[in-house]
This record gives sequence, C-alpha cells and structure tokens, in this order.
Amino acid sequence: MEVEVKLRLKDATAHHQLTTTLLSPFHVKTLHQHNLFFDTPTSSLSSQRAVLRLRFFDKDARCIVSLKSKPTLVDGVSRVEEDEEELDPAVAKDCVENPSKLYDIESRVVRRVREEFGLENGSALVCLGGFENVREVYDWRGLKLAVDETKYVFGTSYEVECETEDPEGAKRVLEEFFNENGIAYTYSEMTKFAVFRAGKLPQ
Repeated sequence: MEVEVKLRLKDATAHHQLTTTLLSPFHVKTLHQHNLFFDTPTSSLSSQRAVLRLRFFDKDARCIVSLKSKPTLVDGVSRVEEDEEELDPAVAKDCVENPSKLYDIESRVVRRVREEFGLENGSALVCLGGFENVREVYDWRGLKLAVDETKYVFGTSYEVECETEDPEGAKRVLEEFFNENGIAYTYSEMTKFAVFRAGKLPQ
C-alpha cells in the first residue's frame, strides 16, 4: 500500500517560489518522466479501479511497469495498492507501438494484470496515451518531497507529493510551511491519471 500526501499548487507562481527559492537548498535530483497507460477497448481495468502504466525516465534511460488498484484520495491523502518492476526500455518501447506485446514479456506485474483482472483470454490492450512530468525531488525536514510539473495536452498542473507512514503529520507540517510562506494550495482531489482521463484540469 502506497500512502502519500498530495497537495495541488494553485499555479506556476507557487511552483516557481517553492522550487527555486524555498526548497532549492534541499534539492536531490530532477526526473523527467513520460507516463503511458494501457487498458482494453472496453476499459476492463478502469472499470475495476486498476491502472496499468509504463513510466519512462530521462529520454527512455529506464522504464518501470506498474499496476495500481483500489485508489482512494481523501483530504489530500492518497492510498493505493501498487506493484511495480523494471523493464528493459527497448522492450517497453516495442510494447507502446504494439500493446499486445505486453502479454509476451516476462513480468510479474503484467501476469497479475492478466490473472487478477480477467484478461487471461488475451483481451486486446490499447495505449491510452499519457503525459509528461518533471519531478523535482527534495530531502526536507526528514520528508522526501516530490514537486511535480505535469504537462497534459490540455494544460499544466502542479502538485507536491510526499510518501509517508504518517500522512496526517506530514500534511500538517507541509500546510504550516505553505501557509507561513504564502504558497497557495488545495488538497488534490483527483489522481494524475483521473485528470488525464477527464481531459481537463481540476477547477
């Protein structure tokens, strides 16, 4: 179970202030992510609250396949069952071009998708598309923060994520920090995948 605090930043100004001023001394790394999602034409996975994703890093230098299921997002705290593993990026790129090849690779995650979500009969898979994400990672006050700039075809959103075993405590510390420094934010109400599927940014 992955547990994260998710706070949506109001705009690019808040993102800029946070990344270039307030958190810059604590910067660890920058990740360029390309996220692509897969389902059957009849939405077999989405209808069961499951998401199959290929995430490419830094111009296809790495790829991770992940299965997320049973997500909840309440008051800025996300809980989701997640399983993931590394894939050869070249193999993964072939799967983007021909999603049925996902069934041919040796992958625990894909095997779970087939067995647990009723795709054993070889149900066709299609690539739904996806979005780009620039993730700035910080070690700050004992927390690992990910500040995301997510670029959809219909707009850009900004979000802070913090994976933690104490979500209420982490959320309280972040809220105090944001309020002290005038960072405009709200609780995230939708996952990035849900925003992508909705085709518009949250209001």
